[in-house]
Amino acid sequence: MLFVISSARLWRRRPAYSGRWEAARLSPLVLTVLIAGLAFSTPREIAFSRLLPAAPALAAAMWPVLPTMVLGAFCFLLMIVLSFFHTDLGTQYTSAAIIAVTLAAAYGSHVRLQREETLFQVRLVADAAQKVLLRPLPRRIEGIDIESLYLAAQEQARIGGDFYEVIGTPHGVRLLIGDVRGKGLSAVGAASAVISSFREAAYDEPDLLGIVHRLETTVTRHSAAFPVQDQPEHFATALLAEIPHDGDRLLILNCGHPPPLIADCGKVRILEPTIPSPPLNLAALIGDRYWVDTVPFAPGEQLLLYTDGVSETRDHAGRFFPLPDWMRRQDTEHPRELLDRLHRDLLRHSGGRLGDDIAALALRHTTAQDREALGPEG
Repeated sequence: MLFVISSARLWRRRPAYSGRWEAARLSPLVLTVLIAGLAFSTPREIAFSRLLPAAPALAAAMWPVLPTMVLGAFCFLLMIVLSFFHTDLGTQYTSAAIIAVTLAAAYGSHVRLQREETLFQVRLVADAAQKVLLRPLPRRIEGIDIESLYLAAQEQARIGGDFYEVIGTPHGVRLLIGDVRGKGLSAVGAASAVISSFREAAYDEPDLLGIVHRLETTVTRHSAAFPVQDQPEHFATALLAEIPHDGDRLLILNCGHPPPLIADCGKVRILEPTIPSPPLNLAALIGDRYWVDTVPFAPGEQLLLYTDGVSETRDHAGRFFPLPDWMRRQDTEHPRELLDRLHRDLLRHSGGRLGDDIAALALRHTTAQDREALGPEG
């Protein structure tokens, strides 16, 4: 009885279902009514009543323990009633089958609910880990509106190897976005190490070169401390950016990452690096020469940073998502609206299935009119 009460409690804790799933949950009852109707309306020789054990078996896949047992008891009573109308139905054998299947179905339902509870707890832990790894960003720092987007390729996934961070520092607003190559917990661990290092270095280092050297050291040490059997080394693409206090410009250090975009009034600039810098943890192989580009970032312009999951999203014909052309068609002024449209159009382009995790940051340099409209608190 204890596990019956526990299963009922777990059932109440489950989230709301869609209308389609709610209808599917009625299928064991519908099946029972259908079998009963056929058993009463067809000749005895057909013996549809022998199908009654299928109803509690189906209920075990979607009902708690107590409703499953109630349905089994109802099927048992239904079989007894049928025996009064039709003799020689093999009532004793069918009744025994109903009892046996109902007990097995109740146990199966109990096990399923225990696993769902375990999965629920795992998801809580994953959500907490994601909030630490990808904590909510401030909506505005020093006249810069900021919004973020994260989409997991797998529907049930919570965290992955894509990462981002935005911090207001004494040196200006500093940004990081990147993608650890690989999957699973090893990629999550490397991403966490990079973000933790950036959060500290962004305050301490006077320039982006100092930060990238700290990140390079972090990934190298993490890769040595946590080796992966099928992946001898971690490495990550990353893009560091800084919006200084004194001027309308943007400093960018691109370590093998997709180039960001700046848009204004239908015009889009693709910020390709002048000299490519090596991805994190590959400097020993291809050289540690890093280059910082400086580009104008005027009030009213929007900056979009993204991982390759955005630009490499494919449609059914294998065509990549046309991100620069898409950006030119956007007329929204708020970063949240921009990312909402990007989310919607990526799903539409891919047919609802993403092939890779997606992370994006959208920033807008507010104008003097924006600041006046927001007042002193803005």
